[in-house]
Amino acid sequence: MKLLEGKVALVTGAARGIGKAIALRYASEGADIAFTDLAIDDNGRATEEEIRALGVRVKGYASNAANFDEAHKTVEEVVKDFGGLDILVNNAGITKDGLMLRMSEAQWDAVIAVNLKSAFNFVHACVPVMMRRRGGSIINMASVVGVHGNAGQANYAASKAGMIALAKSVAQEMGPKGIRANAIAPGFIETAMTEALPDSVREEWKKKIPLRRGGTPDDVADVAVFLASNLSSYVSGQVIQVDGGMNM
Repeated sequence: MKLLEGKVALVTGAARGIGKAIALRYASEGADIAFTDLAIDDNGRATEEEIRALGVRVKGYASNAANFDEAHKTVEEVVKDFGGLDILVNNAGITKDGLMLRMSEAQWDAVIAVNLKSAFNFVHACVPVMMRRRGGSIINMASVVGVHGNAGQANYAASKAGMIALAKSVAQEMGPKGIRANAIAPGFIETAMTEALPDSVREEWKKKIPLRRGGTPDDVADVAVFLASNLSSYVSGQVIQVDGGMNM
């Protein structure tokens, strides 16, 4: 039997990148997949087709994760379409980097809203559904910069530190209801975002990583499968760093 057979997973911001890798990996383990993005465009429809080819049910939902009402409406639609919800991955995120004294209020607010408030929105909407099913797994996508900070990313680091604290708080509140909450803190992951960096910057990053390579979205997705499955049935309130040993 596959690890996530019979489960329904909702992954936010999953039309591309790490979110897409997680959705595909979940589907390969038998989970039906609901995913969100700001708009279900060609990328979103292509993601739907890739997931559907794995033999599970799938639907993409156009939803602004930072909007409380939209998040609740999306979860209502997911429950109506799929019959329930067992796994939530709060993956939606953006960056608007800049040194602290040059960062605008708009840059700060946008990153906190998309990266952190969105997770609150979806946890708030999903927990009652999971309670009715007497259990569930919530996974917040954090970052190593949420653990140790990073110059030029005060907004992003603060949002990711918040994701860690949110997961720990939810784990404490909802543990008696059978709901687990954990965070994944990726390090330098090879995505379209990191590919845009100059080669010199990328090489300097890799020198700081004991494994001497960047991670892949699949490296993160494998940990997400572990945290969503019964393999981690006694793991809650934890932060797993997927960083090649960069942040020990």
